[in-house]
Amino acid sequence: MCGIVGYIGSREASSICFAGLRRLEYRGYDSAGIAVVEDNELKVRKVVGNLNNMEESLKTKALPGSLGIGHTRWATHGRPSIENSHPHLSCDGKFAVVHNGILENYQELRSQLKSEGHTFKSQTDTEVVAHLVEKYYDGDLRNALISAVKDLEGAFAIGCICAGSPDELLAVRRFSPLVVGIGETENYIASDMGAIRAETDKVYVIDDDEVCKITRGGIEITDLDLNPIEREPYVIPWPADAAQKGGYKKFMHKEIHEQPDAMRACLAGRLSSVDKPITFENIGLTVDEIKGFKKIIFTACGTAMHAGLVGRFLMDKLARIPTEGDLAAELQQRDPVVHEGTLCIVVSQSGETADTLEALRAMKAKGAKVISVINVVDSSIARESDGVAYIQAGPEISVASTKAFTLQVLTIQLLSLYFAEIRGTCPPDEMKRLKAAILAAPGQATELLKREDDIIAVAKKYYKKPNAMYLARGVNLPSAMEGSLKLKEISYIHAEAYSAGEMKHGPIALVEPNMFVVSIACEGPTYGEMIGNIMEIKARSGPMIAVAYDGDKKIRMTGADPDAPADDVGSQPNDMIWVPRTEEYISPLLIGIPLQLLAYHIADLRGEDIDQPRNLAKTVTVK
Repeated sequence: MCGIVGYIGSREASSICFAGLRRLEYRGYDSAGIAVVEDNELKVRKVVGNLNNMEESLKTKALPGSLGIGHTRWATHGRPSIENSHPHLSCDGKFAVVHNGILENYQELRSQLKSEGHTFKSQTDTEVVAHLVEKYYDGDLRNALISAVKDLEGAFAIGCICAGSPDELLAVRRFSPLVVGIGETENYIASDMGAIRAETDKVYVIDDDEVCKITRGGIEITDLDLNPIEREPYVIPWPADAAQKGGYKKFMHKEIHEQPDAMRACLAGRLSSVDKPITFENIGLTVDEIKGFKKIIFTACGTAMHAGLVGRFLMDKLARIPTEGDLAAELQQRDPVVHEGTLCIVVSQSGETADTLEALRAMKAKGAKVISVINVVDSSIARESDGVAYIQAGPEISVASTKAFTLQVLTIQLLSLYFAEIRGTCPPDEMKRLKAAILAAPGQATELLKREDDIIAVAKKYYKKPNAMYLARGVNLPSAMEGSLKLKEISYIHAEAYSAGEMKHGPIALVEPNMFVVSIACEGPTYGEMIGNIMEIKARSGPMIAVAYDGDKKIRMTGADPDAPADDVGSQPNDMIWVPRTEEYISPLLIGIPLQLLAYHIADLRGEDIDQPRNLAKTVTVK
């Protein structure tokens, strides 16, 4: 969750590090710091709060030096403070480290180091690394860092510099993301490619227990025994300006509007015609394996789990494979039974989500085949999976996921149809209808985005209300869950999502004029029941926003005046959000978009920091 940047070259390291940290703001942070080496001396600058504070500090007093490391911290051990922010120094002030991850044995190491005379200034787990490097240093920084790493347990990506070694930058990782950027007479490290994309499009993606010695003239990658490792550079596929707002007020708004093009990119090479089969490369599954699967388990966290729950529904319905959906943090707790013929599908935007990565490893250890639905190429989850279906969403900067969710849903819909086609479990006519609906979706998404003013008008009616409830049934229950999550993430309105079938079992007690309800009531198998739920809520003075298909007249003919006030006891929705008609199984691909816009504009009207909501981080790389 923390962000790491490092630079060695001929330019001012603090400027390069600061610019990289700016690009990592979306990950979430509460403090920041930069350390540089100048004239064989370490100089450190730290701030609590927004990076604007760091910018002002650097303007007031420069931090010269051509070797440096920077860090944005999201507190885990110790409250946000100058003392707890990174970089952390050794007792003698000669070694500085930045760290992303959690060290599980830091308390034992801290006690041991204290007994040896080391003095600690922070409450963090990271500070032990600086003291360990100091302890083992004998004139070779790489050897000292390797010795320190061999004492560590847990997850980490570490950057390290030394006052007496102005010509080298060291880095190492285990279970936390790390890349090394390749320049000309200058090189970089970062926890995320986006941090250094403006500087270079070539990186080495570092694997577990690999150590990097980085100089101005080259990069050496070895294992912990100093055995050399050869690796081909990875070329970042998106342009340098992809992480810019491009005229939009917020990254989230930009990313919502990027969804039609992202859908087309996801479809390219996989589905081009209703008369052609769906194709997938690199998913690591044979036709015989797909025909033989007896069970599928989707696992993920947060938004990705909602996409996985769409997959749970579709794999059952279309591929006719018994399918479960488990939160990654809970999957191991129930010790799932894994028989031969079990497939685990893990879903993650970043490919670095700690709980999801741990669930993946547990399922592989039990003998399950594992494929992943991922956005970030060559991420940890991608590398450890048996196969990968990339969603092709491009960089997503806003903490609250939008286009990644939509593209996860689309990829999972394609996978479900791909499995069904191979297994022969979906009638040909239905398969053609579903393919046609998917091919039409990018154009329909464009149409939805043209209706944004209608969503703004709805948002203006409800943004001051303190509570919200989202209701749906069937394949769109995950859409309601995701809509509720988006609202609470960025507007801080208390929001809950329920199956509408559960209303009478408790949630209906919450309905009153200060709670608005969003009901997904698109025509389909559960349409009649949803209309009934809407009538029940309106009868209890619950303000109602209904999501329905274009041209649906029945939902607007349930007995109330079209201009009825919010507290009217009639049964007609107060407000409508219309979406283009599509096939039921494809509808989550479209319904999520207006719910994203509704959450965005409610949060905007409330004046919230939409791209960086409080307490949240883009990538949860610690448990």
